[in-house]
Formats: sequence, structure tokens, C-alpha cells
Amino acid sequence: MSLDLSALLDDSKPARLLIEASLIPVQGKRFQPTGFPDLGAAVFDTKDGTRLIVESHQSMANRLEAVCWDHANRSLVSELQGLSHVLVNDSDGNYLTSTITEAHRLNSPYILESKDRRFFEQFRKETEVLEKGRLDRAKLAAILFKYDVGSLLHGIFLAKKELVGGRLRIERALSAFIEAEGARVAASGGVKNDHVDPKGGDKTEKGAKEGFGNVPFQRDEYTADRIVAYFNLDLVEVRGFGLGKDAEALLIALALYKIRAFIEGNLRLRTACDFEVDGELRVRRPAGFAVPSFAGLRKEMPRLIAKCARAFAGERGATTVTYKA
Repeated sequence: MSLDLSALLDDSKPARLLIEASLIPVQGKRFQPTGFPDLGAAVFDTKDGTRLIVESHQSMANRLEAVCWDHANRSLVSELQGLSHVLVNDSDGNYLTSTITEAHRLNSPYILESKDRRFFEQFRKETEVLEKGRLDRAKLAAILFKYDVGSLLHGIFLAKKELVGGRLRIERALSAFIEAEGARVAASGGVKNDHVDPKGGDKTEKGAKEGFGNVPFQRDEYTADRIVAYFNLDLVEVRGFGLGKDAEALLIALALYKIRAFIEGNLRLRTACDFEVDGELRVRRPAGFAVPSFAGLRKEMPRLIAKCARAFAGERGATTVTYKA
């Protein structure tokens, strides 16, 4: 049975696909949320009580990208082979990175700051058509689809002046985050023991800063009444790219693939943050839409990719560039 996305593809259909999944710690009740520089854990108050950001939009974008990558083989997972993306090799021809694993995708310095300017000049030439007047998003979407289809789901901002004055940007079509409701601090701590010199500094004149001596520490983990992963696919934006039905179907199916792969994959987000899904995925909008199974999506992705293959650059969708420092 083929994948049925008709409820999401028609222009008269809903603006958003909203999906939620309840999470619980694999063991115990505590979990370690994401932390921010100069802020720590991100706790905020709502009319319903205290909430906590467990995983941010930015981090979730990276995690949704990660499910597409086979780190052992340094390539896309088998069912996504053929998707457009950029591979970066070093001067010796060895794999260095890719737009799948780079935080800012095509805006990676290993792509745009290389002394090997061939790809940069090619990309600059293709985007010259966008320099005058209002930015033509459909033309930009077609160029991004050609080189790095994930940029259309996770957004991109090419701020370099040489590229249309730094105006090339696409907001995220697929966004996600994890929040905890009824969050409470679970304080704990410990001691880093130095069995040679517990006091530190007696013989070495060096202390805790250098790693000597016993060092007590305090840490905050959290408990919560409810932890939820939220996923939001902007269907209006996907249709607004103007890439045609085959490309729209591919983008929507790829977004669903990423959500399923993340939820059914490794949910150990940090050392002390290990979750499992509690129940089934819930679709908030549109009513009645059922998220296809991961097995079904894996089976359909090669067919959907093949229908868009002509629009992709490179060999089987992979454009290889060289980074020269």
C-alpha cells in the first residue's frame, strides 16, 4: 500500500501538521535538561505552573538531521540515498563533514570559506538572478532543493554579502522542541576525589582549577508531571515553495520520516537524560490524520526520492566539494 499524503498536499488543506509525543525517563524520575550559557536550565512560568525547556528548537533540528546520517559509513542512511546534500572532503580527498552534520548546513565555513572557490562561485552565479528586487522564494527554494533538500525543512541563512547581499534565508518548515510541565528541581551533588592529595596544592602549589584535590560540586536535575515532544510542520510554507507535487510529497514524507526515526530511535539526549515514548504519537492537526509507520516511510522514501532525482545536483544527489584552509 503506497503512502497516502493527500490529506496534507491539497492547497485547501490545513496550514499546519501538529504532532505530540509524551516522554518518560527510562529509569527513575529525574532527567537532565539542556543548559544555556550564562543561564543554565531554562525554567519559565505559565498560568498553569512552572515549565522547563528540555530540548530547544535549535538542538532538535540537529537531532532530526542526525537520524538521516550513517556515521559509520559517512553517508546518508540507505533509504535516503539519492537526497541532495553536499559532502566536504579535505585536501587529501578524505571525508571531512557534510550539510547533514553541519549545524548551519550550506552556511558552513568548510563550504563557503574554503580556498577552493569552485562551489562558492557556482552557487553565487546561480543565485545572481535573485539580486534585484524582491527575493523570489520559489527560485531560491529550487536552488536549495537542488543542492541540499534539508535546508528547506530546517531553514537556512546565508549571510555573506557576496551571496545576494546576505539576503538568502528560508525559515524552518519543520520545527520541534521538548518541554516539561510541572517541573521541579531535584538537587544532588558529589565529590571529585583526589586519593593522592585530597587537599590539593600541598606539594604542587596547584589547586582545584588545575584538577588537584577533592572538589565537591552541586548539580540540579529535574522531575516533571509531564514531558512532551512537540513537532510542527508548516504545510503552507512547503506548498509555497512552488516546487510541484512530487517535491512537496518528498518534503512532507521526509519530515514524517525524521519525526518517526527520532521518536523510535535513541532518545538518550544527554548522560542523565534518557527517555522513552509513553503511548502513541498524537496528531493535533489536522484531525483524523494518522502518522504513517516508520517501516512504511522507510519503504516509500526511495520511490519519492527517485521521482525528484532530476532536480538534484551531483552524483546521486551528493555534491562533493573540497575544503582548503
